Amino acid sequence: MWLSDAQKIGVALTTFGALFMVLGVMLFFDGALLALGNILFISGLTLIIGPQKTFYFFARKQKIRGTICFLGGILLVFFKWPFIGVIVETFGFLNLFGDFFPVVITFLRQLPFVGTVLSMPYISTLVDRVAGSRTSAV
Repeated sequence: MWLSDAQKIGVALTTFGALFMVLGVMLFFDGALLALGNILFISGLTLIIGPQKTFYFFARKQKIRGTICFLGGILLVFFKWPFIGVIVETFGFLNLFGDFFPVVITFLRQLPFVGTVLSMPYISTLVDRVAGSRTSAV
């Protein structure tokens, strides 16, 4: 495999972090699950790309608004304001990782069942608008 052992652990931590965050939202913004999900997500991301690249990713001048909102949302979750924290954190997440959405959509369109669903007329228009680009051929 092309991933090192630390990166494999990072993928698992990031996946569990996202799972705990979704579960925390589904269970009416349970602060403990959201906080655990945030810790796992950040630590997994650090293991995947390394500490120095993680710092440079969050410290870039173009991403500073997203970084402040993302970390501020995490702090709000830690300080027992989970609903507002998740909203602020989601805004920061979209600002930080929004550039990757067209790449993710292109990958998802190549999957067997998901690609068929994403290529349907109204769904493809909506997905292209949300991702911010037109990547499929008509």
